[in-house]
Amino acid sequence: MNRRLYLKSMAFASLALPRWSRAGESESHFRTAVCAYSFRTQLAKKSMTYADVIRIAAETGADGVDLTTYWLPDTNDETLYPLKKLAYRSGVSLYSIGVRAHMVQPTRELQDAEVETVRKWVDVAEKLGASHIRIFGGSVPKGVSEDQAVVWAVQTLKRSAEVAEKKGIILGVEDDGGITTNADRTVEIVRKAGSPWVGINLDIGNFRDDAYTQIAMCAPYATNVHFKAQVTVDHQRQAPDIPRILKILDKAGYKGYLAVEYEETGDPLIAVPKIISQIREAIR
Repeated sequence: MNRRLYLKSMAFASLALPRWSRAGESESHFRTAVCAYSFRTQLAKKSMTYADVIRIAAETGADGVDLTTYWLPDTNDETLYPLKKLAYRSGVSLYSIGVRAHMVQPTRELQDAEVETVRKWVDVAEKLGASHIRIFGGSVPKGVSEDQAVVWAVQTLKRSAEVAEKKGIILGVEDDGGITTNADRTVEIVRKAGSPWVGINLDIGNFRDDAYTQIAMCAPYATNVHFKAQVTVDHQRQAPDIPRILKILDKAGYKGYLAVEYEETGDPLIAVPKIISQIREAIR
């Protein structure tokens, strides 16, 4: 990382307490994490690398990294294993990867291709030591009912789950527009897939309205949680009520990572550590 970015990230590391002084967190089943997508602009422009994301996570005291894979130059061992080693030596878990796999596929041939995409990334997740892959429901084709799109999504997801299960990898379907715009359809797809290796990558900021109700609907199926800087309630974007969300997750029995995925226009090097600090304070 260049010196300016490094110093900026270090300056805001003080917003998060070091691991050894996190009062009260030892009894918590929530873990903070950084989603690489927060740094999508920097990764795309190559002003940052995935190694930089791991270092930022470590310096801000996060426990894990959700490694959105879109900007990896390749999936060769020479690329993956140094990241795995750096994460281990930094005390950070590469617990999840995000991939471009979409379950709504209308033909057997297209479903085959998507299952092969999942198969490829299952192998990558295994090499990195990640136990979770974030995937997507997909768009509803024009002129097709949502009911039919759900059928296609379930067909693809069932087959993808069979591939993931063989390597012990969990698939999390993200609520992210298309057929998964709302919690009810997202839950329906996951339940109909009928696999213990499938759940929901719960993104609290992607629901277009009534966020807290929809978060509560998805929480029992959550395999990973993305924290955003804003949620939508009564058709208005607003800062999330973090304690309220933690109570919803706790009541649903969620135990796992809370990954900050920053999508606003501000500087993620400033915003991400700040949000992690807010989440940690709410946990305490």
